[in-house]
Amino acid sequence: MTDVIRPQPQPGILDIAPYMPGKAGAPGSNAVKLSSNESPLGASPKAVEAFEAAAKRLDIYPEGSSRILRQALGEVHGIDPDTIVCGNGSDDLLHLLAQCYLGEGDEAVMSRYGFSVYPIITKAAGAAIVMVDEPDFVAEVDGLLAAVTPRTKVVWLANPNNPTGTYLPDAEIRRLHAGLRPDILLVIDNAYAEYVTAADFSVGLDLVRETQNVVMVRTFSKMGLAAARIGWMVAPDPVTDAINRIRGPFNVNLPAQLAGAAATRDVEFTARLRAHNAKWRDWLTAELHSNSMRVVPSQANFIMVLFPDAAFAARAFDELFQRGLIVREIGASYGIPNGLRISIGSEEAMRGVAGILKALVKIA
Repeated sequence: MTDVIRPQPQPGILDIAPYMPGKAGAPGSNAVKLSSNESPLGASPKAVEAFEAAAKRLDIYPEGSSRILRQALGEVHGIDPDTIVCGNGSDDLLHLLAQCYLGEGDEAVMSRYGFSVYPIITKAAGAAIVMVDEPDFVAEVDGLLAAVTPRTKVVWLANPNNPTGTYLPDAEIRRLHAGLRPDILLVIDNAYAEYVTAADFSVGLDLVRETQNVVMVRTFSKMGLAAARIGWMVAPDPVTDAINRIRGPFNVNLPAQLAGAAATRDVEFTARLRAHNAKWRDWLTAELHSNSMRVVPSQANFIMVLFPDAAFAARAFDELFQRGLIVREIGASYGIPNGLRISIGSEEAMRGVAGILKALVKIA
């Protein structure tokens, strides 16, 4: 049979494993989705109001630089709006950073259990990903630094990390940066920053201001606006200049810009979100941590539960699923076959999860 001649993707593209999102219930079902780390309290009412008001302006292009959103972020977080770039979710910005700073023959370094998008965007840019082991599921600075070679151009670091929930304190982030060459870009992915309660945590803004090779990336997806797809980053001027040259000219739609600005200014809702999450994250951790289930200490809006083996984890997933509670399997996507990631949700959902898993342990 004659080979079919057709357009071919660039070398390496078909070797990339696609991103695997968390499962959701069937349309119309009453299943509770605890698989994607979404907001346990929905969206800010002010953000919803702003989004709905934008429906009257759907015939016009959004302002190309997301100026309204950048100004709100600048006011609330004390940041110069000119150092902020907004994107269609933080994934958009991570892709752009990889496109700008990685290429054929380059390497990017990440922790073994870091966000699964990092290998995708690295390989898509033609570069190689170098994974560093994580002792006890915590990123290790010495290991990351030891993995750096002359080919290293980027270090990806999720802080707190997904799916483990663990984090590095500010002192360790600074030690990591101090050990990197000035031509290596350190990307600090703070997707879960709104939920952190640890006193020694920092989002890294000072490092961004003090240096020329640190970028901080954030998202609205975990604080109630996952459907709107809004991400933002703070970076030195040369980095923002490079990203703005290649990003889509209208990469954040108008409803998202207005909703994001309203959500940013609704600091009371954000505080309520953090308090709810901290209460039930700590409660669920205490309820589940036992001889049969280990809960890795988390600073995010989810916990990672480790079971005795992969079969036990699969049984736990199925039991929760059958009872309408959908959590995240992390064997195939993250290489932790005996683990489940459980997003923090409502009180009812958390009590349901705890009851089912504790009963399962007793039966086993």
